[in-house]
Amino acid sequence: MCILLIAIDELIDWPLLLLGNRDEFHARPSTPAQPWAGAPDCLGGLDQVGGGSWLAQRNDGRFAAVTNLRSGMPAQAPRSRGHLVREFVIGSQSATEFADEVIRHIDEYGPFNLVFGDGSAVWAIDGHGETLQRLRSGVHVVSNGPLDCNWPKVRRLRERFEQAIRSGQRDDASLLGLLADETQPDPQSLPDTGVGPQRERTLAPIFIRGEHYGTRASTLVMHHEDGSVLFRERSFSAAASNSDEVAWRCLAIHGEWQLE
Repeated sequence: MCILLIAIDELIDWPLLLLGNRDEFHARPSTPAQPWAGAPDCLGGLDQVGGGSWLAQRNDGRFAAVTNLRSGMPAQAPRSRGHLVREFVIGSQSATEFADEVIRHIDEYGPFNLVFGDGSAVWAIDGHGETLQRLRSGVHVVSNGPLDCNWPKVRRLRERFEQAIRSGQRDDASLLGLLADETQPDPQSLPDTGVGPQRERTLAPIFIRGEHYGTRASTLVMHHEDGSVLFRERSFSAAASNSDEVAWRCLAIHGEWQLE
């Protein structure tokens, strides 16, 4: 993911909601969200180059999502950041045990932020400071800077989500629609991450439309208090000229994923 909103205990009946966009080169092949071969209790898209995922969910509430940390330097690392998502969702370590191991080996991955949970709590690793924190109740937005960054796209997604909830717009289409926002912020408000002014403007909106690089997927995940999970994802082609949508539902903890 390149922007991810996490709402904890903000919605009646839905104690956890994830809403995020994955931005990537269109030429990098990936599979859309589906149960994984060899691990059908896990669901998510898969990167066919690195073998990992950007956001994945297990049927018992265990989940993970990753964003890259932006800098002016190309990130070369032995392991794909997507492996962090896959390893946590498939694995059995506690969140804190997993985090300790990740932080010890953090140099093996390109710079990242990782949000993950085990059904009882939500945690985040700030790759910039190499620290772990538990996310408390409320609305959090993670993008390509440190966890506490307040970039324009971060503020806009948080504010528009909170406004939608206050006005009762809680249906899937309205929530996913928040991720389609192509509003360009004031150039003076943009961060300087070392990629140059033109690139900063290209990457500034919540939804990035581009022929070679842009938003590839928009994902909504909702955890119901009864243990059921909804996973809805829209996939986009180059320049967002075409889109496909899939929706999966797990009706109870340890239940099977069903395509709607």
